[in-house]
Amino acid sequence: MASITVFLVEDDPVWRKGLVDFLNKQPDISVVGEAGTKEEAIERFAPGNADVVLMDINLTENNLDGIETAVAFMELQADCKIIMLTSLTAEDVIVESFSAGAVNYISKTSFKEIPDAIRAAHNRVSAIHPTAAAALRNEFLRMKKEEDQKLLSPAEKDILQLIHQGQTQTQIEQSLHITKRTIKNHINRILKKMGVKTSKEAAAKASQKKLF
Repeated sequence: MASITVFLVEDDPVWRKGLVDFLNKQPDISVVGEAGTKEEAIERFAPGNADVVLMDINLTENNLDGIETAVAFMELQADCKIIMLTSLTAEDVIVESFSAGAVNYISKTSFKEIPDAIRAAHNRVSAIHPTAAAALRNEFLRMKKEEDQKLLSPAEKDILQLIHQGQTQTQIEQSLHITKRTIKNHINRILKKMGVKTSKEAAAKASQKKLF
């Protein structure tokens, strides 16, 4: 069985080692690269060198620089499959992670579900983990208000409706006959119109709420 290769970005060396050992015991998954900081991650990551990226959202305390690293990875590889791995549950942080290009968002407390999330992302059939689904759905529901809908283009409204119905990215692609990159571009524009905060603003809010 061919291995699904994983690049792991995690600042806690003990947690990182434990996760590497856990994933490498899976018969179809192997960790091929590691990094503990944003700088190390960008230096060591190369397009095509891993099938899936696991990205810790906080590489330095409450800075949300994992989101910035995800954006950098997406610029290097547009179809990069990034799963955000974190203890944070603030809705604005979750939404911003998806805006940055993440395909899923899993709490570290659900680490036993990470292998299946990796397999799903690799096979392009991943549904949003319950950790993030409610938060993301709430944000998109807010856009269904009449005053917000006026801001959206017809294509954005179609995508919003399908997301509200619970369709995956692959299902939306098939329903609307558009590419995943086009879907991501539309979602990014929707999120901007929703007024998604920058990572620094979200980090400040996360710190104030003492989310850890």
